[in-house]
Amino acid sequence: MKIKSVIFDMDGVLIDAKEWHYEALNRALRLFGTEINRYDHMVTFDGLPTKKKLELLSKDRGLPRALHDFVNKIKQQYTVELVFQHCHPIFYHEYALARLKSEGYKLAVCSNSIRNTVSLMLGRAHLDQYLEFFLSNQDVTLSKPDPEIYRVAMERLGVSPECTLVLEDNAHGIQAAVASGAHVLQIGTVEEVNYENIHKRIVEIEEGIC
Repeated sequence: MKIKSVIFDMDGVLIDAKEWHYEALNRALRLFGTEINRYDHMVTFDGLPTKKKLELLSKDRGLPRALHDFVNKIKQQYTVELVFQHCHPIFYHEYALARLKSEGYKLAVCSNSIRNTVSLMLGRAHLDQYLEFFLSNQDVTLSKPDPEIYRVAMERLGVSPECTLVLEDNAHGIQAAVASGAHVLQIGTVEEVNYENIHKRIVEIEEGIC
């Protein structure tokens, strides 16, 4: 089995942005007297798009649905502020993607974030130049944990799931990647996303050591 493409999740994989999203949404929610605590974030909300998080808050805590659009808009503004403050190029990420691309792998990003946020972060991190494309939650009907985004990406890349490696860090993303039929490299921290770890996983797959 030959790996031909590598697809990356963004938040928590290529960009250490999970805290930015958590902080930005809570800043917006506090305007209306509520927030998501750390435990609930890790167990339930981590990896879900903001719209889905707001739906859960309405269902479980009575957040008025009429506030969804406004809270989402304010949250995105706070996120952009944090991106400009903290997002910057990281050498080992640039090196990994540059080397993989030079070796002929097709690279893409599939994120549960909105299109503008994905574009902004990848540009600030200088990673967009190595990608064939990226997909956001606005480019599919169903967001992760549904596998649609990965299936769409593989179709656009012209590769089969058996020839694709996906890097994911949270339960919802891993569920989506597994359901798509692709191979998975589970990520604990963004520091683990380096050429050596990716190459090692590709060798394991190609040699049948899965």
